[in-house]
Amino acid sequence: MRLIIFSVLIALSFLQAFSPLLAQNMRSDNYEIQMGNINMTAGEKTSENFKLGDTVGQTASGLYESTGFTIGAGFWYITGIIPFSFTISNLDIAFGQLIANNPQILTNTLTVSAGGAGGYQVLAFETHPLKSASDNYIPDVLGDNGDINEETASTWGQNTTYGFGFKITGDDIPDDFNHPDCSPNCYRQFADPTASPPEESQIIMSSDNVTRQSETTVSYKVNVSGAQEAGHYQNQIVFMAIPKY
Repeated sequence: MRLIIFSVLIALSFLQAFSPLLAQNMRSDNYEIQMGNINMTAGEKTSENFKLGDTVGQTASGLYESTGFTIGAGFWYITGIIPFSFTISNLDIAFGQLIANNPQILTNTLTVSAGGAGGYQVLAFETHPLKSASDNYIPDVLGDNGDINEETASTWGQNTTYGFGFKITGDDIPDDFNHPDCSPNCYRQFADPTASPPEESQIIMSSDNVTRQSETTVSYKVNVSGAQEAGHYQNQIVFMAIPKY
């Protein structure tokens, strides 16, 4: 029996775009106040029956709404801002020993919070197909009908279809992963920049809206034939989380 040990290392790339902000800063040799604001009174007041946080006298504070936008002006609206964050539940996907014609699936979870008005995107690619130290490869899966690629998901359900691929389920995912012709076995290849021609990173999560928590489960699937060379096969999957403002 050939010993085939498989693992996927996941690299995380986090991108965040910043726009310049203009505000009144006050400085001296001993202090600096950023975004200074002069008020009649401010702070937190408490008693046995209530707790109040206030800022009195701030210029043009309040909620402003019109078609297509909402502006919350004033210090107290800061508490409603959702910071951008991106987490991956498991960075080491290791299948161990594989058995021919016995597909294996492991998963992890991607979680995004995005408060920017433009939403967010998560892109992904693999550094190369699964490769051993002796330069043997487990190819990216082509699917039961030979129509799976990095841009379009299709059916992978047969135990005699070999290769490596992934599917995703959850929030803000591309429609092809839910296509009725292949669901629940809609799989894609990861984009491969070492291919000829090079394949560009693919969008696997995307929204134009604010989200407090969007979650997607990524299912990594591998299946090998009895002719696959023994070895330790490995690659890296890179996820890039990008907020939009």
